[in-house]
Amino acid sequence: MAIKLIGKKRGMTQIFDKSGNIVVCSVIEVQPNFIVQLKNKNTDGYEAIQIGSIKNNKRSKPIKGHFAKAKLDCLAKLKESKVEKIEEYSVGQELKADYFEVGQYVDVIGKSKGKGFQGLMKLHGFSGMPASHGCSRSHRLGGSTGWIAGPGRCFPGGKRASRMGSDVMTVQNLVIVDIDADKNLLVVKGAIPGMRNSVIYISRAKKKQTIKK
Repeated sequence: MAIKLIGKKRGMTQIFDKSGNIVVCSVIEVQPNFIVQLKNKNTDGYEAIQIGSIKNNKRSKPIKGHFAKAKLDCLAKLKESKVEKIEEYSVGQELKADYFEVGQYVDVIGKSKGKGFQGLMKLHGFSGMPASHGCSRSHRLGGSTGWIAGPGRCFPGGKRASRMGSDVMTVQNLVIVDIDADKNLLVVKGAIPGMRNSVIYISRAKKKQTIKK
């Protein structure tokens, strides 16, 4: 069972591998993650830890009491992760970037960039109508989407102009190429969802557990 740590996407960069090839990477800053609550089978029916990160004192009184019980400052983000041995953790314990190792595969969850309401060509990759004589002002339209008679309506679920982006996405099996423990930075190979400074969740990969040597 993988613990999800809370971090922020700081941008992208590139490094050179041993062969001199450029490797495109994403830089993740692992925010200070604190264990806020321990959940056990006797009281909750399962074993898990609740992790919080990113300070925010503008919270309601019940939430402030929840953090006061753990003797922690109010935090903006909370994430729960199931664990096998709850006795290995304690309330107030801090988890940093050194939780991961170089060469380890990780899964990253984030919200993709929102691009607003978009047309068919950008949203679904339509090729558009022919740009020939007689095609009047319909070059970027999707064409017919319904029948005149029987049933005389458009079926739901078809490809039409709609909102694009701002979806929760998971990118799996990204390998960690470098760790800066002093600055709590992770450098992972490849791209991750979200814009710069957006909140992401990073955990050990579910499908790949091997570490390159």
